[in-house]
This record gives sequence, structure tokens and C-alpha cells, in this order.
Amino acid sequence: MLQKIAAIIALLIGLMSVIAGSKVLFGIESKEYNILLWLVSYNVIMGIASILTAILIWKNKEIFKSFAIFILIAHFTVFIYLKLISATAASESINAMIFRTGIWLAIVLLTRIIPKYISKK
Repeated sequence: MLQKIAAIIALLIGLMSVIAGSKVLFGIESKEYNILLWLVSYNVIMGIASILTAILIWKNKEIFKSFAIFILIAHFTVFIYLKLISATAASESINAMIFRTGIWLAIVLLTRIIPKYISKK
């Protein structure tokens, strides 16, 4: 059950990233803050990766564990870059990356950590 919840969350965050990012990339929507095109492109690519990972989680394919960890680490790395190194990142971008990192931490907890803890009881 936890895995299915994680798959749905991964699918939703992936769809949100692809839709929101694509609107910006294709000029359908503009923002009133500084847009980093490389970050928007990253978000769309990682959104697609999230959707694929959601499918793998749903089908219980073991490789999803590596994908989920990769996405979590990638988001955390980009967050650190935006927060500590980038002078041009908007606070909205930093907050969105905190959100994505938190969501993927929850997905990893739901699919890897909690099931291990439950199985030991």
C-alpha cells in the first residue's frame, strides 16, 4: 500500500513539473521573477524521470529504488547549488526545489525505509 501511495505522489509531482515547466519553456506562461532556463529544463527532464519512476514503483520493478535515490540526490544537489552558490536564483525556485526534495525524501521513506522498519517487527 505504501508503494502505491508513493507511485501516485511521484506521478503527480512529475506531471506538475512537466506541465508547469513546459508552459514556461514554450512561452505559454511567464513569471514575474528571474527564470533560469537551465533550471526549467532540468525540472521538465526530472518530471519525465519522475513519471517513469512512478510507473516502475507501481509495477514494483526493483530498479525504481535506484531511480528514486538518484532523483532525491539530484534535487538536493540543485537545491544546495541554488541556495549557496547561485546569485540569480529566485526564492520561488529555491522553495520549489525544497518542495521537490521533500517529496522525494517522502517517496524514498515510503518505498525503502519504512518497509524495512516494518518488516523487522
